[in-house]
Parts: sequence; C-alpha cells; structure tokens
Amino acid sequence: MPSRTGIVKDTRYFRHETSVFHPESAKRLEAIYKMLEAPDMKDKFTLIEPAYATTEEIGMIHEEWYIEAVAKTAGKAHTYLDPDTETSPESYETARLAVGGFNNAIDAVVRGDVQNAFAFVRPPGHHAEADRAAGFCLFNNVAIGAMHAIKKHQMKRILVVDWDLHHGNGTQHSFYDDPRIIYFSTHQYPYYPGTGSAQEVGRGAGKGYTINVPLRTGPGDNEYVKIFRTILQPVALEFKPDMVLLSAGFDIYFKDPLGGMKVTPKGFACLARILLDIADSCCGGRFAVTLEGGYHIGGLTDSCKMVLNEMRGDTRVSDEDLKKIEAEADRSIDKIIDTVKDQVRLYWKALQ
Repeated sequence: MPSRTGIVKDTRYFRHETSVFHPESAKRLEAIYKMLEAPDMKDKFTLIEPAYATTEEIGMIHEEWYIEAVAKTAGKAHTYLDPDTETSPESYETARLAVGGFNNAIDAVVRGDVQNAFAFVRPPGHHAEADRAAGFCLFNNVAIGAMHAIKKHQMKRILVVDWDLHHGNGTQHSFYDDPRIIYFSTHQYPYYPGTGSAQEVGRGAGKGYTINVPLRTGPGDNEYVKIFRTILQPVALEFKPDMVLLSAGFDIYFKDPLGGMKVTPKGFACLARILLDIADSCCGGRFAVTLEGGYHIGGLTDSCKMVLNEMRGDTRVSDEDLKKIEAEADRSIDKIIDTVKDQVRLYWKALQ
C-alpha cells in the first residue's frame, strides 16, 4: 500500500554546484537523503519522480527574458546572478527540475496518490523575483507551484505559508494583488532581504491577503506556535484554502549559523501539525512542502525527520500539547501579534 506521504528525492539536485564555502550546497540534500535511507525511515514514503518544468510553466511567475538569461548560463563555469546567487554548468537544468519536482508533488497530492508530499529539491526558490535571481534562488518553486495548482487543477484559493528565517520577497511580490492566494510569512526582521514589514498587507484586490509577522531575534517553539495559532489558523479557517503549500526553511533552527531564532525539531513538528490540521479542516488534507533554507546540517536533517513523521502520522502533536506550548510563550511576542492583527483585522472577521 502506498504511503500517505510522498517525497521528491533525486541525486540530480546535487548538480547545482556552489562555491566551497557557500552555505547552500549539495551537502544539505546529501544529509537529508542519507536520513531517508536510515532503517527507521527507509521505505516509509512514496517516491514522486520529478520532471523538468517547461518554459511555459516557469513563465507563470517569471519574465521570459529572465528565464532565457538563466538558460544562457547552462554549460558555463560559475556565473554570479547576484552577490549571493551563482550558477554552475548544470544549474539551469537543476532549477527546472526543482520546479517540476514540486509541481509533480502537488499533482500527486491532488490525484490522491498520496495525502501530502515533501519536495526535497534545490536550488531553493522564495527569494526569486519575476525578473531576477536573489538569495540563492533561481526560480520561485512555491510561487510557480501555487499557480500550477490554480491553472492545472482549477483551484480557487491557495494558502502559502513561509516559516524560513528570511522573508520570501519573491513569493510576496508574485501575489501582492491576488486575492486567490494568502501569503503568510514569519521571518527575522530587519534582515535580508529587507522586505516583510507588518504594514505590507497586499495591494488592490489583494489587500489583506499578505500577512507578515516580522520578528526580532529570539523567538522559539512557544512563540512560533502562538503566532501560528492566533493569527494564521483563524484566518486560514475563514479563507478555506483548496490546498496548503509550505516554504519550509529550517534556518530558524536554534543552532543555525545564519539565524537568531530558537526553534527545535519538536517545534517544527508542532508548526507542521498546525498546517496539517488546517489542511484536514479545509481541503481534505491536501498539503505540499518544498525545501527552502536551513544550514545546520544536523538540525536540518533532524527537523525534516520530525516534520515527515508528523506528515505521515507516525507522530501526532495533540491540540492539548499545542495549547500548553502556546501558553508558555514569552509575553513579549504579544506586541507583534497585536500589531499584525491590527494591520489585517479589517479584512478578516476571525480577527475582529
């Protein structure tokens, strides 16, 4: 019998090569894939084969000339598209495979082949804008995935959640005036890329559909659970998405070299449980995840394992446990929660 959880896993993702000391390297996926082959994880998941995304699919988010510019890096030695973002000879094809891998994960969930899915792909995507690479990202996997769900599967409402340390500027800008998609982000602020203030709530018909929770350094499991339960959950249940998508960045892990947050592997399981519960309540459990950041290799693998076990149902954080964790949040987090609610209260009855 197929597993309830699918995974996208392919060694071709190693072919996007970065400089020796670059934090976003193939070693991240190598460690995750090794964890997936361990005796307690092996054969638990349904493998979803990735495919190379077409120019038309990538073009749902990105400008044609930009796609062509990235394509021209194929076969060339290391090319810098911005100070943090480089390509190697096979990066263009690997980025196409990352997009296609997440799209195929979405398809598998919609078909009912699996209940949910995690795409372990690279390069990551949420910083990539319509017309430029940024922050280690070439093409915006989650944004293209959201449009893929809308255009191929005729979905009306998509919830995109982003718990990466860094704000997903590219994802936000892709949907800033689009009421079909909620973009919800928690992120360290002010910090790279400098976007994501609480006042950024959308534009035109999309007002209220961008929800940013900018955080100073320090929040951990308790504070994140409280944010998700008091802001995201009520809005999501009112919105009633047809599918829940997650940009899963594990650089909020408490030992991450690039971060200043204090989330533990158990905390990631709690956040995943909140999203799984939203998906169960609204859309038959349809939930798909794509990998973003996370640069402490041990923390990345431990946290991914906890999320996968929660997705598969091998573990289940209870609502009672979530309530206890929320109750232990430092009271200092209430100020930003109230600020965010004030910014979007007008658009959501659940927050009024």
